[in-house]
Amino acid sequence: MDKKIYAKLHSIGAYIPEKVISNEDLSKLVETSDEWITKRTGIKERRFAKASEAASDLATQAAKIAIQRAGITPSEIDMIIVATISPDFLCMPSTACVVACNLGIVGKPAFDISAACSGFIYLLALAKSFIESQTYKNILIIGAEKLSSILDMQDRNTCVLFGDGAGAAVITSTKEKDLAILDINIASNGQYQDFLITPGCGSRHPSSYEMLAQRMQFIKMKGNETFKIAVKTLSNDVVEILARNKLTQKDIDYFIPHQANLRIISAVGESLNLPQEKIALTIYKYGNTSAASIPMAINDFYEKGKIKTGSLLLLDAFGGGFTWGSALVHFGGD
Repeated sequence: MDKKIYAKLHSIGAYIPEKVISNEDLSKLVETSDEWITKRTGIKERRFAKASEAASDLATQAAKIAIQRAGITPSEIDMIIVATISPDFLCMPSTACVVACNLGIVGKPAFDISAACSGFIYLLALAKSFIESQTYKNILIIGAEKLSSILDMQDRNTCVLFGDGAGAAVITSTKEKDLAILDINIASNGQYQDFLITPGCGSRHPSSYEMLAQRMQFIKMKGNETFKIAVKTLSNDVVEILARNKLTQKDIDYFIPHQANLRIISAVGESLNLPQEKIALTIYKYGNTSAASIPMAINDFYEKGKIKTGSLLLLDAFGGGFTWGSALVHFGGD
């Protein structure tokens, strides 16, 4: 009798735009300083994509790396799912369809999801379900953001936080539980939808001169309120998923949190009593890249040689919606 089929994180890849935007650069645009930004967020710089680059371009570059590292060809990909809040087009086509075209993939399902900064964990949950039901064999998931396209460069409370980038992974099947995605928890609470929102350009506030004059096409955030809820929610979520799987922080090789704010990451890390060397930190050089944040951080540790075959990763994210999620994932690649 065959063993149970599990989903595994088979490969990881990322694309980082070349242009570096330092805190000093932003201080020339809004009333801020390197000291102010660093103290409150831990961010020193972030990357902005070229004007000619869209989210799909970043996603395509990350996808090519992930596919190559998986040892397969684009034609072997059965499904593409992209998580983004900065898609190429407002309504259609989906960014995933554009990426599929860029990769030469035709006749396979491709669609986007919108779960903000929790997007990659939501993608993992979807891919896990499709793989373990044996509906598909190779699923390409991508978190990709060109957040510079929806930033209000007159708002110092938001424009200093975000950057551009993409991270991709190939999810495949395995019969080995020690190489599998063990567990995923995803959740939401729309009660706080106005705490982190892009209010304009949708059906609630369609495009109009008035909407544009009020700069509603850009990200708006209630920072202090979001911070308080994020710390409490994330701390509780990681404790719950560890307990559910009868694991402790000692069983975790690396903690890969969403890179939103150094103070949030530190608070959750302290609640788990994790040593600093086990916590992935890329926020200082990339800022908050929303759905791309976690795969970019995994890739950073992978390229540094820290993540090995079988390494157990604890993922944790919180984003607009509000949405949040955590995951226990073995790295199943080489």
